[in-house]
Amino acid sequence: MSILGRFFSFAISIALGIAGIGAAQAQTSSPPPLSAYGELPDVEDAAISPDGQNFALITTIGDERLILFVGPDMQLMRKMTLDDAKVRSIDWIGNDRILLVTSSTAEIWGFMNQDKMEAWTAHIVPATFDGELQTVFAGDKSLFNAVFGSFGTRRHGDQWKAYFGAWERNRRQVQGLLWSGRYLYEVDVATGKARRIANRANDDTWRDWVLSPNGAVAATIDVDRDSGSWTVSNGSAQTLAQGRDATGSAALVGLGYRGDTVIYQERADNGIIEWYEVPLGGGDAVPFLTGTGINRLFYEEGTGRLIGHRDTAGQLHFNDPAHQAAIDKVRTAFSRSYLEVMDWSADFGKILIRTSGNRDSGTWYIVDVATMQAAAIAFERGKIEKQHVGPISTFAYEAGDGMKLSGILTLPPGREAKDLPVVMLPHGGPHSHDVAAFNWWAQAYASRGYAVFQPNFRGSTNRDQPFMLAGYGEWGRKMQTDISDGLAALAAEGIVDPKRACIVGASYGGYAALAGVTVQKGLYRCAVAVAPVSDLHAIFEEGYEDVGRRKTDKTDLLRRFGPQSGWAAVSPRRLADRADAPILLIHGRDDTVVDYSHTSAMADKLKDSGKPYRVVELEGEDHWLSLSPTRMRMLQEAVAFVEQHNPAN
Repeated sequence: MSILGRFFSFAISIALGIAGIGAAQAQTSSPPPLSAYGELPDVEDAAISPDGQNFALITTIGDERLILFVGPDMQLMRKMTLDDAKVRSIDWIGNDRILLVTSSTAEIWGFMNQDKMEAWTAHIVPATFDGELQTVFAGDKSLFNAVFGSFGTRRHGDQWKAYFGAWERNRRQVQGLLWSGRYLYEVDVATGKARRIANRANDDTWRDWVLSPNGAVAATIDVDRDSGSWTVSNGSAQTLAQGRDATGSAALVGLGYRGDTVIYQERADNGIIEWYEVPLGGGDAVPFLTGTGINRLFYEEGTGRLIGHRDTAGQLHFNDPAHQAAIDKVRTAFSRSYLEVMDWSADFGKILIRTSGNRDSGTWYIVDVATMQAAAIAFERGKIEKQHVGPISTFAYEAGDGMKLSGILTLPPGREAKDLPVVMLPHGGPHSHDVAAFNWWAQAYASRGYAVFQPNFRGSTNRDQPFMLAGYGEWGRKMQTDISDGLAALAAEGIVDPKRACIVGASYGGYAALAGVTVQKGLYRCAVAVAPVSDLHAIFEEGYEDVGRRKTDKTDLLRRFGPQSGWAAVSPRRLADRADAPILLIHGRDDTVVDYSHTSAMADKLKDSGKPYRVVELEGEDHWLSLSPTRMRMLQEAVAFVEQHNPAN
């Protein structure tokens, strides 16, 4: 497809809104190939420059994966080949460069207690002029060639600086580490030169920073990783707040709205994370956004000041009334879509948004606030036409103990919602949630004739903190029955046939898939587990080892998993002889979150028990299915397995 075919600049009036969606869909033509769902989307990410004139877009055109830099009137300025780089983010630094963050799986020795890690690397890329890409810290033999935390960008007159955590190499081996700890560095965007601006803490302390609008250290937090004692201090080393949290959850959040306060968090005795705001010059700390569920924070580029947030219900809140008024108009115009604010110009005159949902497999728009016109600039999945997007809705139900729950129901296009075969698709995390948006995995199954249900079980983050905390200690218990209660509720409505159900998931969702046919029985015809946790004892030990066996981390892990005495009863690996349905295990060899051993050990136990199973090893793939070929293979194998054991027709 040509560049002009992928990008277009027709405008729609915000005042007129989006065309309506009919109550029923017409019979669709043959579904798109699975590659339309499983490959990386045609558009992966985008960002708009501070002056609102340019945007950058990660896209695939034909077989070529690129970053395109587009200027006024949709003129292509430059392009850069990405090949199979695992891109984590792009953002503008000024109007002429972008910050590109990538990651790769690295074999390491002497770093914490790991032999492999996902190393994040930052690159400064010219966007409007010819020049070479600069990789942050590359060529500096005193620094590990990766970044350990990004602390934003700041504008100093006409110059821009970027700030990163860095590990300095240390010839002296300290407690098995070959690295001396994380320092804070400032990087000159124009020259690539880096200088240290803040020191590391001692080996028993976790240290983090927030920068002032001028790039100086505004606040530092030190957390003792054994006792949980913590201190927040300002740039003059004056103590602003202090306390003790046995789980080590105290942390800096960021600058306040004016830039002269800092927001921090601590965990109360009841387990709730509470936020406080304290003046950087000293004074009393006061509660901040009390009782508000926060999904995302928005900061002003170049200063780091907080400007707004998105709550767990999806509502957008901005401190500036003019910004809020503009967002309210945009939200009203796209009220029938799931809308995300992705980026904005410095004056908030241009807003980059992404929509998806019913009849929309993902569309990117630039909204001109002054004229209230929205220009659609890119489609995410050009092979999936609107009639091929399965209807998406929120389905409310009740758990067995009376807790109110909901999930996202995706139906097959053109089929009556009656007695459908179903795929239960619990999310990972477990502390995350699904929304009523286009989901490539759910839509792939829906395109093959299945209803797909994504339950937001207790422990999910779509509601308040007590709802999220209700999942603590409930692996394989109430979090698991919340999923099967959703199946029962859908069956009671006549939407699905409960005898034609499979359970599919990744990460925690993979655990839930395994638990669905071991901890639970008689519910599912098959289970597909991608990068699954298979044993709670193992994941605890791995997490505890990775952080250096610190008391705060142990306390936090025990809070999440519950008493150790109950883990064996909900660990699928230890219950393999109970498996009552065929199991497909899919796992990336480069997974640094859930070790591949969870799959290999589960397979061994299933083999010993004579249970039907299959293993698909994804060479070179990580936990997030970042590579298009292996992600496509995962989807093909998963769909074929469900079709084999639970045919849609």
